[in-house]
Amino acid sequence: MPTQFFSKLSQNYIELLKDDEYYDTTIEVGEDPNVKIFRTHMNILCYRSPYLRRALASKKRSNDNGLVHIKLSNISPEIFQIIIEYIYGGILSLEEQDTSDFFKVLAAADVLHLQELFTI
Repeated sequence: MPTQFFSKLSQNYIELLKDDEYYDTTIEVGEDPNVKIFRTHMNILCYRSPYLRRALASKKRSNDNGLVHIKLSNISPEIFQIIIEYIYGGILSLEEQDTSDFFKVLAAADVLHLQELFTI
């Protein structure tokens, strides 16, 4: 029987999300004046979200540093922070959120086609 180390793997991917050195994709979320840019990794996004896979496939690499930029103005930075931590670490942290935030997370999950969140 194989030994599984999912908690360490999850922790490592969350650390990768926080690392500013090796990203290749930026995601701008929110609307002025509440906008935040997340530094992310194309491979992870493509395998975790069908929506982001399609968005990335349709983007051409820009000339500045070879980065791909996606804009999601319909998701707030606070809600996207919850979603991106789920995408990277498989952890959905809603303990300190109110009911309206829970519904916003579900709405964002629907946009990004994160079907796994609808089975919890």
